[in-house]
Amino acid sequence: MLLYICELILNKKGKMNKVNTFSFVLLLFLLLGCSSSSNVIDIKEISAAELKAEMKANPQLIILDVRKPNELTGEHGQIDSVINIPVENLKDRINELSKYKNNHIAVICRSGNRSKKATTLLTNNGFNVTNVVGGMKSYNITD
Repeated sequence: MLLYICELILNKKGKMNKVNTFSFVLLLFLLLGCSSSSNVIDIKEISAAELKAEMKANPQLIILDVRKPNELTGEHGQIDSVINIPVENLKDRINELSKYKNNHIAVICRSGNRSKKATTLLTNNGFNVTNVVGGMKSYNITD
């Protein structure tokens, strides 16, 4: 197969022309791009209702709120006994969570976007984490 591709890229004189060079670069880009997709990490997600059920069932559950401290007293409030590390500071403060590496950590923010970033970072660092879809907005309207 590789020999066939090389024959297509090279002209009859064994030299590459502009079209063949472009084709080769495009093919190389596609091959390298496809191989890097194996680095994508699938993060776990739960709904606010599932979080509330787990809070009742699992006393070792850790809840990490990645909003800014002033948001905890704002419109959406906060869940009791959360650990608050803003997502902007999480990379530098990740060692504060090392004692919870064997616990399940639910990550929450206002709407689920920042918590998804934090969940990815923590997953990449070996933590057992789950993103709370919909964040505090969903938490506050869920029974």
